Amino acid sequence: MAVFKPFCAFRPVQDKAKFVASRPYDVLNTREARIEVDGNPFSFLHIIKPEIGLPEETSQYSDEVYSKGAKVYEEFKNEGVLIRDPTPSFYIYRLTMDGRTQTGIAGCCHFEEYYQGKIKKHELTRVAKEEDRVKHVDSLSANAEPVFFSYRTSAGINSVIQKVTSQTPVYDFRTDDDIRHELWVLKDVNIISRLEKLFADVSCLYVADGHHRTAAAARVGQMRKKANPHHTGEEEYNLFLAVLFADEELKIYDYNRVIKDLHGLTVQGFVNKLKNKFSLVAVSDNPLKPSSRGEFSVYLAYKWYLFALTERKVTGNPVQDLDVSYLSDHIFDPILGIYDQRKDERIDFVGGIRGLEELSRRVDSGEMAVAFALFPVSMKELLQVADAGEIMPPKSTWFEPKLRSGLFVHELE
Repeated sequence: MAVFKPFCAFRPVQDKAKFVASRPYDVLNTREARIEVDGNPFSFLHIIKPEIGLPEETSQYSDEVYSKGAKVYEEFKNEGVLIRDPTPSFYIYRLTMDGRTQTGIAGCCHFEEYYQGKIKKHELTRVAKEEDRVKHVDSLSANAEPVFFSYRTSAGINSVIQKVTSQTPVYDFRTDDDIRHELWVLKDVNIISRLEKLFADVSCLYVADGHHRTAAAARVGQMRKKANPHHTGEEEYNLFLAVLFADEELKIYDYNRVIKDLHGLTVQGFVNKLKNKFSLVAVSDNPLKPSSRGEFSVYLAYKWYLFALTERKVTGNPVQDLDVSYLSDHIFDPILGIYDQRKDERIDFVGGIRGLEELSRRVDSGEMAVAFALFPVSMKELLQVADAGEIMPPKSTWFEPKLRSGLFVHELE
């Protein structure tokens, strides 16, 4: 049974929503964020990447950065950029990209359900990134950015969403990346009650995107519980901000790999090792994109090679049966000497939304020696891994479109 509650959001006044809404904190580095906010004092990046308002030499993990974020957040509220809804509400959030629409519900989950395993993960977190978000949430005393969860499709929940979205949204705007964002505020207490009951029948939730934010939100809830001798379980800090999407609404893009060297092999020697292990389908000067599960493409020395995993046997283990796991076991580890993709600095990851051209660019520039393009993991595979309590290899899933930050904030007090 999933706990999902309405809340009184702080959100942008209508005429500033487009300017406040920003990309998530982890999509842009500090330099890119500085460029993004140029000429826009209302961007939510000033709150979630507050180092952009400090001297360039400032460490993004310094106490000064977290204090700056809290200060800007208070300024946004005091100046009326963000205003608070008077009654607890759910928020229906729709994104449309390249003609495809996904619609979710923003509300609050309970941190205890993360530790109870009712909110299931499929990735490990990095200590530094998790600690950074803990400090950020704690200094703001708010969940500034939502986590991105999924659940198995419910006809009842779909029906509520369809009814609400038949009305005029309170926000409707396009961002510079040509993604349309619409938001409806659901205040009707009867519909809210119905949604809460419908989600109570959902057995579990799945972290789609935002493992670090989820872990950080849960830790802050736990910290505040331990610090409160009169804890009842009803305090606002027990809840954290999430947007929930039915699994059928979501699309996972490929998450590709680029590697700095061939581990002492020549180009021909490396290609020959791949030919000995896999079936070579095609060679081309132009990009070759995997078209189905069991295919992957390789780019090096100005050539694209498309291979098929012809001799792979299905093990029944949801992690081992992933294409990315098979490549780890048969290429990255034994041939390229990359034993831990989370820590090895010879490997980097490129979201499929950037296209295969980004892979060839990084190899042609001399920065990297070889690139691998994979077929995307499916939602079915993700749910199977999470249900089994297993962990995917790092950077296995890339979701698009990304949720914009700043459209709703949940305060912990």
